[in-house]
Amino acid sequence: MKKTYVVIVLVVVAALIGWQVYQKILPSSNQPAYRQNLPVAVDITPVIKSTISEVGIYTGSLLPDSQFIVAPKIAGKLEKIFVDIGDEIKQGQLIALIDDDEFVQHLDQARAELDVAKANIEENRSALILKQREFERAKTLREKKIVSEAELDAAEAQHKAALAKQKVVLAQANQKESELKTAQVRLDYTRIKASWRNGSAARIVGERYVDEGAMLSANAPIASVIDISTLTAVIHVIERDYPRVRPGQAALITTDAYPGRTFTGTIERVAPILKEAARQAQVEIAISNSDKVLKPGMFVRVELEFDRHENATVVPLNALTKTNSHHSVFLADIENMQVKRIPVEVGITNKDMAEIIEPEIKGFVVTVGQHLLEDGSEITLPEKPPGPSPLGAGEDEKLKNQTLPGQG
Repeated sequence: MKKTYVVIVLVVVAALIGWQVYQKILPSSNQPAYRQNLPVAVDITPVIKSTISEVGIYTGSLLPDSQFIVAPKIAGKLEKIFVDIGDEIKQGQLIALIDDDEFVQHLDQARAELDVAKANIEENRSALILKQREFERAKTLREKKIVSEAELDAAEAQHKAALAKQKVVLAQANQKESELKTAQVRLDYTRIKASWRNGSAARIVGERYVDEGAMLSANAPIASVIDISTLTAVIHVIERDYPRVRPGQAALITTDAYPGRTFTGTIERVAPILKEAARQAQVEIAISNSDKVLKPGMFVRVELEFDRHENATVVPLNALTKTNSHHSVFLADIENMQVKRIPVEVGITNKDMAEIIEPEIKGFVVTVGQHLLEDGSEITLPEKPPGPSPLGAGEDEKLKNQTLPGQG
């Protein structure tokens, strides 16, 4: 029994000793490569001086500069249509014809009624002249006491009646002339033309809505006409960027329809309000489209430059590391094959590069492998440092002997 207790005690003591040894060995075995003083393979890129811009990127759609619907002012049967989708049309060009038989008949009737009214004028003019002469004669005879006062009054009344009738037939003639003009206008309405006020340049038929033989009501759409010599890109800007957008600002436009090609535009209008639901404001950008390659409805990406710094200290964006909201870079000491962590203040950033405001740095920064590095870590390069020295040709030896920020 005692022997059993002794064995158990020895086993427990051995287990405790083994556990303590294991605990001492485990941390060192889990150390990352850089804690075991093994060089870390990295890629480096030179720090350069360059121009960097802060750019806002937005998406939107293209709209025609102007668009309107061609429609008849009268109802009738569409007899002929002369345009189709994509046709180029000029100011005042004939678009379609409506059956005009009924309107021609109305015009002929109005013309005949006007002729009757004019004949009535001539007939009444002769009667008026006769009554005027009789009145003048009655006045002369009355002065000589040949006719009575009653006969003079009768002659005067007949003259006034003839004069009033003349006014009536003149008014009737004017009415018939107006009806004739109305009939002519309605007949002209059967010839549907495209017309616009701003400019005389040709425009394009965007859509055609009807075919020949269709019965049209007044204002029924026949075709749409658009002006695509200038297009409008409509985007929506978020509240943060709204104060930085202004009319006259230049814009760069790209579209998937023409990869690798860019178009230029100018901000024409900025909405004075932001939509409450999205906190965004509409912005309209005018784009010259003289070659007419851009079309309404295309999806576009718009770049607006908000800021630009010349001769800025620039590093690749992936060279930045972030710890507790603070940025830093690893500068490579090529002579000693070590790195130095340098806290930096970052300025403008874009999709590829970042501006370093402070401190002033030179040399090479680590762009791959920095997540394995600490301040003072040893490094190894797969090949000669890429790119030319940021200090200029022939300055590589001076670069090797430079003192990094923070070094003695």
